[in-house]
Amino acid sequence: MDSGMTSGMTGAPAGGPPLPEPPPTAPPDPHHLLSAYLDHYRDTVLRKLDGLGEEELRRSRLPSGWTPLELIHHLACVERRWFRWGFLAEPVEDPWADQDADGRWHVPDGTTAEEVVARFRAECARSREITASASLTDRAAPGGRFATGEEAPALAWILFHVLQEYARHAGHLDVVRELADGTTGE
Repeated sequence: MDSGMTSGMTGAPAGGPPLPEPPPTAPPDPHHLLSAYLDHYRDTVLRKLDGLGEEELRRSRLPSGWTPLELIHHLACVERRWFRWGFLAEPVEDPWADQDADGRWHVPDGTTAEEVVARFRAECARSREITASASLTDRAAPGGRFATGEEAPALAWILFHVLQEYARHAGHLDVVRELADGTTGE
């Protein structure tokens, strides 16, 4: 990414809450805490891309073959799958759009790094809207990811699931970034 694009990636996500502080000693609001930590990891994965050039964003350094840009595209699809299609049962075209026939992540041909990041940010913004208007105990609507008659998970479970996925992938990007240019840390 060029320096003009990466400079907009740091700091709190656009429209989102500031990065979370360590949990206070008084019991925090669980909904706010989950949302704030999810935003923290959303921002973390973008910050891992800061300073990487186009070639490095599209280069794999791992045996699995995925690239940093593919990971961000994958996370945009995760947002869409779990919150729009999963929680709301909103009809979405091809909820597994980040995977090819072999299950490997991919970025559609001709898609720029800026477009991938913009889509990621848009999906995160939509997810924030969805979660802000629901209770942690609300269950996912049937008909999307979850079949009618199936016990669908509560929003709290979905938030925890997505949060752990982000934490895992932020760790993957830690390794990739260190291999790429020696950068370590958050």
